[in-house]
Amino acid sequence: MLHIHSLVRGHALLPSIQFRRLFFSTGASATSSVATASPDPNFLVEYLMNACGFSADDASKVSKSFPRFRSAEKADAVLGFLRSQGIDGANLRKIISWKPGFLCRDVENSLAPKFKILRDMGLSESDIANAVLRHPILLYLDAQNALLPRLKVWESLFGSREILLRNLQSYNRFMSTSIENVVRPNLNFLRDECGIPEDRVSRVIKRHPGFIVQNPESLRALVDRAEGIGIPRESKMFLWILDVLHGVSREKFEVQVKLLHSFGWSNSDFTAAFKKRPAFLWHSTEVLQRKMEFFIKDVEIKPSEIANHPIVLAFSLEKRLIPRFQLMKILKSEGLWTSNIKLHNFFSSPDPKFLQSFVLPYKDKLPELAEVKGNNPNCKFI
Repeated sequence: MLHIHSLVRGHALLPSIQFRRLFFSTGASATSSVATASPDPNFLVEYLMNACGFSADDASKVSKSFPRFRSAEKADAVLGFLRSQGIDGANLRKIISWKPGFLCRDVENSLAPKFKILRDMGLSESDIANAVLRHPILLYLDAQNALLPRLKVWESLFGSREILLRNLQSYNRFMSTSIENVVRPNLNFLRDECGIPEDRVSRVIKRHPGFIVQNPESLRALVDRAEGIGIPRESKMFLWILDVLHGVSREKFEVQVKLLHSFGWSNSDFTAAFKKRPAFLWHSTEVLQRKMEFFIKDVEIKPSEIANHPIVLAFSLEKRLIPRFQLMKILKSEGLWTSNIKLHNFFSSPDPKFLQSFVLPYKDKLPELAEVKGNNPNCKFI
């Protein structure tokens, strides 16, 4: 066995016929042995270790889920093809571990056409390797009858090939989902029963493909949750609220509501804020608590004002809120702060407008304004 290790070290694989003779021969010819004998599990383990670099333990685990492995020739060809496409080492082992039967695929008729489709779409070799690692299903769908049609559907849903290719580089699992059994029923439900047209749903899908690939029953449950909070299906924010609820478990939702109640929000305050800017619930409980403490204790904004203008909860404490608050204190100390300035506008005003209104008019009189930037190198308003 040590002799075999030395022969295959460094990916120098034994010719397939020699593998068959070593591991499948039962006294008959190698050919008949391959055709009739069950695979020797030791051969599979050795092959995975020496050809792919698996550890002994991992190779043993993978070999147990292997199909009837009758020939090393196809496996050799698959490994060679993937390595030629920039997939090797740990990435190669990841793909094999996901579905070991992949090693039995036909390169010319099964694998190569899929890589060609992805190349023709505009992906580079490194982009394709990255997409395959994030969506191994790309290697298993039939090229013309499944992969290409599915890519075309998603290109339509995303609204452009550029957005499709960008999402192929991410870890979301939209490519693994059935269009007919999941995506299309969800789109039909949102259109026919919730009154939300597909083009509006597309805006959510571009950012969060996972929203539309959830189980149809789960989507119906989200609609029930939204209506239970008091959001009618006719609301312009209904779809965005569904998107937020999709990323917030019931448990987290209840914790966030309890936290906001502790800061003085009533149920109507919460509903009003949630209707206007539901994404604040995506914050961790710790971040949400820090922001509420900052506005109420430091800035002295009333809880009801925050509820009426929940956009202020969207901004970074370190990059925007704290630096602007420091600037506000400087303006107050110099008597340059007027009571008619709306606090929520002060914090939510876009950077160019903020500079024009609160920084540029005073930069010569108040050089300490520059210190705010110096003390907060990531702030954006100076």
